Amino acid sequence: MSISSFTPVLLFKQVEKSFGALKVLRGISGHINQCEVVAIIGPSGCGKSTLLRCFNRLETISAGQILINGVDISQKGVNLSKLRSEVGMVFQQFNLFPHMTVLENLTIAPRKVLRRSSKVTNELAKIYLDKVGLYNKAEAYPDQLSGGQKQRVAIARSLCMEPKLILFDEPTSALDPELVGEVLQVMKNLAIEGTTMVVVTHEMQFASEVAHRVLFLDQGQIVEEGPAHQVINHPTSERLNAFLKRMNFIA
Repeated sequence: MSISSFTPVLLFKQVEKSFGALKVLRGISGHINQCEVVAIIGPSGCGKSTLLRCFNRLETISAGQILINGVDISQKGVNLSKLRSEVGMVFQQFNLFPHMTVLENLTIAPRKVLRRSSKVTNELAKIYLDKVGLYNKAEAYPDQLSGGQKQRVAIARSLCMEPKLILFDEPTSALDPELVGEVLQVMKNLAIEGTTMVVVTHEMQFASEVAHRVLFLDQGQIVEEGPAHQVINHPTSERLNAFLKRMNFIA
């Protein structure tokens, strides 16, 4: 699907974030277009996850602006419930309610936040469970699932809110290696369907094959950015080249 050239879904300008004296983000700017997949890569501690958490106000920025569909979410008084219904997030550790079935995990937010009926939310949940290959797990509990299945449920849960943008914070980092592929395949399918996504990841092959663009962060700044195949396969900065070698990724 072609990338929209109109107002970006997400626009961030000179974003800074400090924790006390520690400056984590140092004037980061960029944008995410509709139907675009952008991968954020970089070494641990470079600010990737902090930036992602700023995009749905799990962290408040110290300076700059973040706009979702033209609305400045960095301003006081922003409706956080509305924001988080439009900006989904998939975490490293799944964050499923252990005392609820898979179906209940998927339907609670649409019922409580979007005020949709149980009939509508149940039907929608089953559609998205089928999309991630877990239609037959609707009545299972999280502790009956593998790590890969839990993460696919978490993705389906985010889809049930029908967000305009989904943020993925290293979605495969907590998984056993043999389970990574099933989650990445779901994400690839979403990309093909035109889902707008920002993915913090250490999966370089996924970033190279699926992302439209890649941002490489180091020490709280964007060191290199551009089309995924260019950034991953033909790095121009010594810092990115060294990072890719440490990740054992040779184009």
